[in-house]
Amino acid sequence: MKNVPLKGVISYPITPFDEAEKVDIPLFKKLTERLISSGSHAIAPLGSTGVLPYLTDEEKEAITEATIQQVNGRIPTLVGVSNLTTEKTVYHAKFAEKAGATAVMIIPMSYWKLTDDEIIKHYDTVASQISIPIMAYNNPATGGVDMSPSLLKKLLQIPNVTMIKESTGDIQRMHYLKKELGEDVAFYNGSNPLALAAFSAGATGWCTAAPNLIPELNIALYDAVQSNDLEKAQKIFYKQFELLKYIVEKGLPRAVKAGLNILGENGGKLRSPLQPLTEKEISDLELILSKVKSSTLSA
Repeated sequence: MKNVPLKGVISYPITPFDEAEKVDIPLFKKLTERLISSGSHAIAPLGSTGVLPYLTDEEKEAITEATIQQVNGRIPTLVGVSNLTTEKTVYHAKFAEKAGATAVMIIPMSYWKLTDDEIIKHYDTVASQISIPIMAYNNPATGGVDMSPSLLKKLLQIPNVTMIKESTGDIQRMHYLKKELGEDVAFYNGSNPLALAAFSAGATGWCTAAPNLIPELNIALYDAVQSNDLEKAQKIFYKQFELLKYIVEKGLPRAVKAGLNILGENGGKLRSPLQPLTEKEISDLELILSKVKSSTLSA
C-alpha cells in the first residue's frame, strides 16, 4: 500500500462561531484538544462538519494553522482544501502543506456537473503542486458529484492520491474497491451508520464527527475490530447506532454543536443560514445521549 499516513478513528472538529458569527479560534483549539485527548487517531478540520464552504479563504487558513499548532505533531492531520475551482483548491492545498498538514482531503465541488475527465484533471493538477498525500472524498449529498468506483480507481493512479473516503452510504462500493484493488487501496468510511459494515469490508479508517460526543465508543469499536472480536464490535456499534444515525439526519454541524452543549461543553454558534436544532430536536438528542451513556455505564 502506497503512502497512507492515516488509520483508525479520524475525528472532524466543528468550526465554532461567536455571537457575531465570527470564527472562534480559541474555542476551536479547545474543542480540537478534546478530540486529541480522548484518543482520536487523526484530526481532520475543514470537512462537512467544519462547514468548509461557508468560510472565507482567511478563515480556512486560520483554522488550518490553529489545527497544526494544537495538534503539534502528536497525531496526523487531514486538512480539507476543496473549492469549486482548481486554482483555489491548489492554493489551499499548498497552504496546508506549508503549514504542516500530514495530508489533504479533496471533494470535487460542482455547480455545473463535472465529467470524469474534468475530475481527473482537477485531482491531477492539485497533486502535481504538492508532495503530501491526497484523500479523494466522494460525497454527492454535499459536493453535488457522485464519483463512481471505476472513477475512484482511476484517481488512485495519480501518485499523490493514496486514499479514498466513501460517504454515499453504499457498502457495495467499498466491497468493489477492496475486490478490485485489494491491499493497494486505503478506503475510509464517511457514513456513520455504516461504521461496522465498513470495517468488515476492510476500511482502513472511519472519518467521523461522532468523537465530539462519544469518543470512547467510537474508539472502542475500532479496537474491537482490530482484535477481530466481531461479537464485541457488534455490541459496541449497536450502543451508538441511534446517535450516529440522528446526527447525520439533523446535519452534523447543528447536531454536534447541540450535543456538545448538552454535555456541558460550549459548542459555539452556527453561521447563517444554518440554524440551531429546535427545542424538540434538542430534547430528542438529549434522550439519545442519555441512553448511550446509560448503556455504556451498564456494560
